[in-house]
Amino acid sequence: MGDGKTVGIVLVSHSREVATAVADMAKALAGGGATAQVAPAGGTPDGGLGTSSELITAAAEEVDGGAGVAVLVDLGSAVLTVKALLAEGDELPTGTRLVDAPFVEGAVAAVVTASAGGDLDAVEAAAAEAYGYRKQ
Repeated sequence: MGDGKTVGIVLVSHSREVATAVADMAKALAGGGATAQVAPAGGTPDGGLGTSSELITAAAEEVDGGAGVAVLVDLGSAVLTVKALLAEGDELPTGTRLVDAPFVEGAVAAVVTASAGGDLDAVEAAAAEAYGYRKQ
């Protein structure tokens, strides 16, 4: 992308610690030059387990670089929370997309692709491809 706009990544987990650790790992593995904007949105505002529309919205606004925001989630109710925010239509930045991908592997692939300048479609495709990663 030569227009200076970048894709942001939001990682939604039921646990603040998990979301933060996966964000840190993905940024570290992206290595090299500029890393895409990544924000964890984990747990509830009081530090408990769960998901928070407020934390997700704030994270999306934080990473919005003008080329869309890819949101990856860990478990079912996180999907429902993000879908509800998307249905509202004005809660998340324009171009925010829920990405169907495994949480850890997808996050790494998304951050690497966004860091390399990939557009939102490329980021989503890279994250989704992580479903095919074999461990044997």
